[in-house]
Parts: sequence; structure tokens; C-alpha cells
Amino acid sequence: MSAAFPDDMGPDTMEKKHVVSSDSAGEPRKGSLAEGELEAVIGYKQELHRNRSLFTLLFQSLAIAAIPYGVGGPLISAIYGGGQLSLFVGWICILVLDECIALSLGELASRYPTSGGPSYWAFQCSPKFKTTAAYITGWIWLIGNWTITLSVNFGFASLLSATVSMYHPDWTMNSWQLLLVFYAVCLVSFIICTFCNDYLPLVDTICAAWTAVSIVIILIALSVRADVGRHSASYALGNYDTSFSGWGGFTFFIGLLPSAYTFSALGMISSMAEECADPAIKVPRAISLCVPVGGFAGFFFIIPICVTMPPLADIVGAPAGQALPYIFHIVMGSPGGGLGLIFLVLVITLFCSISITVAASRCTWAFARDDAIPGAKLWAKVDKRFNVPLNALALVTIVQMLLGLINLGSSSAFTAFVSVGVQALALAYGVPIAISLFSGRTEVAQAKWNLGKVVGRVVNVIALCWIGFELVLFSMPTALPVTVVSMNYASVVLVGFGTIAAIWYIVHSRTSYKGPPASEGL
Repeated sequence: MSAAFPDDMGPDTMEKKHVVSSDSAGEPRKGSLAEGELEAVIGYKQELHRNRSLFTLLFQSLAIAAIPYGVGGPLISAIYGGGQLSLFVGWICILVLDECIALSLGELASRYPTSGGPSYWAFQCSPKFKTTAAYITGWIWLIGNWTITLSVNFGFASLLSATVSMYHPDWTMNSWQLLLVFYAVCLVSFIICTFCNDYLPLVDTICAAWTAVSIVIILIALSVRADVGRHSASYALGNYDTSFSGWGGFTFFIGLLPSAYTFSALGMISSMAEECADPAIKVPRAISLCVPVGGFAGFFFIIPICVTMPPLADIVGAPAGQALPYIFHIVMGSPGGGLGLIFLVLVITLFCSISITVAASRCTWAFARDDAIPGAKLWAKVDKRFNVPLNALALVTIVQMLLGLINLGSSSAFTAFVSVGVQALALAYGVPIAISLFSGRTEVAQAKWNLGKVVGRVVNVIALCWIGFELVLFSMPTALPVTVVSMNYASVVLVGFGTIAAIWYIVHSRTSYKGPPASEGL
């Protein structure tokens, strides 16, 4: 199979001559890429080392999900959302809905396994207006990667502040202190991602083991200690209090936010496609396995919390708005016990920061090589000493640190950046899925890993319906009545970023952006 390129792409933009190896029968191999074949299949020169396997890709996706942090960081939303019922039943609902997204993305990743991800998929699947679809999707995808990474790193600072409050209830970090901790996490992640690239698959493996052990320790500790008592099964899994959010019957959906946040970045692993062999099989498998594997582990974390949970009214007032450290502290009966458990979660959060920063840097690098962002040539360079897109990695770190300054002026504005990460990622998933579905699924039908005609359509429709609802859900304030501080400005921020992208398109990309190279895919 030979790659076809748009006529307006010159030799300076992309190599046009490729060599494709064949099997013993002389037929092109599909899905198996030997050295040098990647550029022939997807149109890009191979620049990154393929040092990842199916398991390390899966471990990285689980590290990004970071179950104890993913659920525990925004756990206060589940309390406002009714308590145990929203947390437990909501987890089951999200597993089904997000698996539909994962399977839909898996098909696209199998057909076109590139670090460009949704931008490349939108370009290839669009019957017309290809470059427009790729540009819009790429910018949404980029915004999502940057802001979701920002949310993880800042979440670490917030968790740390709440941890200190276990010993000093009247003290919380001020804005400057939170910012400095946030900067420290960003810089540590940058240093590790730069100098330890060859060892990052091992880091992801260690993270998976640490997470599994941590969940078991938390399960045993909470179940055995249970200082405020243990609830009956009916109460632990069915308690539902709508008095905190003010949303009435809609309260349950507010409680979905922690579970939805946990798996919001499941598609980011697609940016690692050019760093593994057989990406047409391994990447979709890793994406599709993330939800069931992480979901199964999540039950062992959620259930003991539901069974031993203190009164919801007390949790609502938890320091720094962090419910998890407060619950650990109260259930264990001492600050030391709470610290021991929250330490496990903080380490998981740091692992998550490293893994998600790697994925975000690959997304930035991939979009930059298509000349779609300011200073594209600089961000598209790969540092040969460390075999990483160092400039793109630096850009991700700098953007986060600049956005973090907003918290000094308005915490509600910063919260909007956290919410917009989920919205932008969901929207970036939805565009290529929708284009593929309404184009008759002709492209994904040729993928080496696909769901078939009937099942594929059903899964795509469910995924798109959930994405549409998710966009609304993450635009809503957690509780009523809405004030200037509690208002959710995520939609405003997303439109603001979109405006910046539109201005750059008019100023520069309208004439220079040609989209990614066309390809026959795998």
C-alpha cells in the first residue's frame, strides 16, 4: 500500500517516496510496522523510538486514569450529587458509556494509528472539507490535552493542601502556596519525561503495580478500622440525598462527575501510536481495555468508601473542597492513619502527572508538525539526545504554568480550565466518531480492529449521545443557587480558546495549513 498525498503538499512538507515491506507471499503486511515502514503507511517520517508494548500502553492509560485520584480528586461532586448511590451506580453507568467511546476510538486508532489522533482521523474520514475538520478537531484536541494535564497537576497541590489540614484544621494553602506546589509538580514531571524517556514504560508498569497495591491497602484499612461505623449494604450502595446540590431530580447526574472525569482522557493513549510496534492492534486494544480493567479495580476502591463514609453533611465542609483526605482522616480515626492512605494516592497522582504529560507532549508535537500552531517548526523538533519532542514537552509545561497564574486572581476561573479539559477531550472524540458514522463507517470498516457494521453503529450512537450529554454536564455548576464564584465558566473558556484558534487560522493557517498527509491507513 502506498500513501497518497494532497497535490498542494510540497517535498519540503513531507516525503513522498516510501518503501513498504511485504510478507513471504509478496503481499503488504497490514498492522505490522518494521523500521522505516511507518512513514509509508501514515505519511510521516518516523522520528520516535518504538519502545512500548501492549501492556505498557495499557499501564500508561491506567496511569492516566489514576483510579484513586480520578475518583478521589473530584469526590466532593459525588457528595453534592447524592452520596453513595451516585458514586456506586454512577460508576457502573460511566463504565458502560465510556467503553462505547473507547471502542469507537479504537476503530479509528486501528485504521489510522498516528500521534495526531482525532485530528488525523477527522481529516481521513471527512468526505470533504478535510483540512477544516482536521484543524478544528486538532485545536480542540490540543486544548483538551493541555487543560486536562493542568487539572491533574493542580489537583496534586489541592490534595496536598487538604492533607496538611488533617493536622492543622484551621490552615489551608493560599493561592501563592498552591501555585508553587503546582509549579514543582510541573517541573518534576518535565524533568522525568525528558531525561527518563527510555524508562517511562517501566514507570507506567510500576504505577500499575503501585495502584493495585494501594487499592488493596485502602480496602483493608478502611474496612478494618471503620472508626465511624459500617453502613448496611442497602445504605452503602443506595443512600441518596438530594438536599445539597439544589438540583432536585437531576442531582444524580451531578454525582457522575468524578467517574466521568476518571476516564475522560482515555483517548490520549492514541498519541503514543508511533512509539509501539503493531499500533493498529496494540493501540485499540489498550484503549478498549482501559475502562474494564480500571473499572473492575475501581469497585474495590469505591465500595469500602461507600460502606464507611462519614455523614455527607460533614464531608461537604471538607478543607480545600477535597473530600478524600477528610474521609480517610475520619474513617481511620487519626491524622496519621489518614496520611498513610492519602500518601498512596499522592504517589499515584504524581505517576499520573508523568504519564499524562508524556501523552500531551506527543499530541502537541504531532499537531505542530502539521504546521497548525504558532511556532510550529520549533515545537515539531525531536531532540535526538533524549529521543523526545523536547520543545513540545517544554511548551506543554509552560502553558500549564501560565494558566496556573489565573488561580491567583480567581479560583472559579481556574476551575473552568479544569472542566474545559473534559469538555474539549469529549468534543475531540465526538467529531471523528460522528464523521465516520455519518459517512457510512467506510473507513473504519477497513480497520484491522473493528466492531462490525451493526455493533459498530450502535456503539457509535451511544458514544455520541453520551458525549453530547457530557458537554452539558460539565458546563453546569455543582450546586444551586449559582453565584459569581460557583458559576461554571467552562463553556466560556472553551469558546475563548476556540476564538484564539480562529484568529490564528485567519492570520496564518488559512494559507499555510494543508492538513496531515493523506494515507491509505492500515
